[in-house]
Amino acid sequence: MKHHSLSALRGPSRAKSVVVAAVAALAVAGCANYAGISSDKKIAAPENFESAQSVPGQGGQWPALDWAKQFGDPQLPRLIDEALADNPTLAQAQARIAKASSYMESSRSALYPKVNGSYSWTRELYSANALFPPPYGGTWYSENNVLASASWELDLWGKNRARLNMAVSQEKAAEAEMQQSRVTLASSVARTYNQLALLYALRDVAEREIANRQDVGRITNGRVTAGLDTNVERRTAEGNVATSQTNLSELDGQIETVRYQLAALLGKGPDRGMQIAKPAIDPKVNVTLPDNVPADLISRRPDIVAARWQVEASTHNIKEAKAEFFPDINLAAGFGFDAFGWSRFLQSSSRQIQAGPAVHLPIFDAGALRAQLKGRYADFEGDVANYNQTLINALNDVATNISAIHALDRQMSDAQRALTAATSAYQLAVIRYKAGLSPQLQVLNADSNRLANEQTVTNLRLKRTDLQIALIKSLGGGFDATSTNLAIDGSGQRETTQAANTADAANAATPSK
Repeated sequence: MKHHSLSALRGPSRAKSVVVAAVAALAVAGCANYAGISSDKKIAAPENFESAQSVPGQGGQWPALDWAKQFGDPQLPRLIDEALADNPTLAQAQARIAKASSYMESSRSALYPKVNGSYSWTRELYSANALFPPPYGGTWYSENNVLASASWELDLWGKNRARLNMAVSQEKAAEAEMQQSRVTLASSVARTYNQLALLYALRDVAEREIANRQDVGRITNGRVTAGLDTNVERRTAEGNVATSQTNLSELDGQIETVRYQLAALLGKGPDRGMQIAKPAIDPKVNVTLPDNVPADLISRRPDIVAARWQVEASTHNIKEAKAEFFPDINLAAGFGFDAFGWSRFLQSSSRQIQAGPAVHLPIFDAGALRAQLKGRYADFEGDVANYNQTLINALNDVATNISAIHALDRQMSDAQRALTAATSAYQLAVIRYKAGLSPQLQVLNADSNRLANEQTVTNLRLKRTDLQIALIKSLGGGFDATSTNLAIDGSGQRETTQAANTADAANAATPSK
């Protein structure tokens, strides 16, 4: 890149030459241009992806920020609040926002004039055989120099404004990413807590199984005494009780592990997990889909909002790159005093005045600016693709959870009937065994079937709760861009046609050459 610079002009006598030079610089500005560099990529609208059958409206409400309360366990909302209050994951997100904010403030400063002041004092022995003859040569002198200067880049082509807008968009993207971290953390706490509830429910099943097998053992002892059974049946009954107690101990170990996992999600040490009480989640909670999910989802999912702001940032990045093809014009002025010694330092004769424009013009840069612009367009197209994929993933996420819930409900109906039948069969087998009408093996088989079915029902019931939490997360977890000042146009959702023409807006950002 070659630059022509006009600076430090002194006095009005050179004003005409400044104007002539500036006009001449603008006249040759067409040497570097961005002709032929553009993009036709557009962000997708929700209606582009068919989802009416897989994501049907059910007249429900979007999740509220306090969605955890609907599960009827007061401990769960408190744990989520504790995790959101002090967690390293969110601290990292906050740091990214602070960094983006600092860049925004730095970009904003480029729009305004800058004023600087400087002072220097130099003690120097001048050579007697160089530029300055005696009495200066061969003598020590002190030079005082004070200067107040001001400069202002006119930003005629919007380069600095585009950079500021890009920084604002990046800060918004960082804020949306932090909201996504909050949603992810809250749902992770809830799902891990639900896993703890499942383990406790299975533990209750294991305890009941121990009691049942102890009852069978007592019946067996009575039959052995009566001569109806042998020590084989007695030892078998004792072994079954021991096996059930082993399962109980295994569940206790799993419960302890999940407690530690919860403590880590809370941002605390493992001892915090030991203070968590037994969960009391209501498994009957049913989350229904709101109407018009696809269209409204783009303002309810923070990951979609973050991706959209990143596209916006890339748009302004393109505008900045285009402005680089045009001349930069800076106005500069300075006033101060410069003198040897102190006696004449602040006299009018020691004044120094500087004023004039500086024009920086790209004429030939071997294609560097065009390459830079192509890179910005590549970033833009990558961000558009990321937005579209994020929207596809979000719709698929909702549809997958809805489908899984419906399939589980069908499973639950069948599993409940199987449990009822197995429980009845077990009870009849115990009665017949006690009456001496059937062998122990029949009781043990019936007991195994009943236990397996009860564990299945318990797993399905808590798995349904897990899917409900996952559905809440896929619906945004209570996030709303319009209430967090993260909507693109500040009042809601940008109209689809305007959003879809982001690339065209970038192409028309500056006048073509």
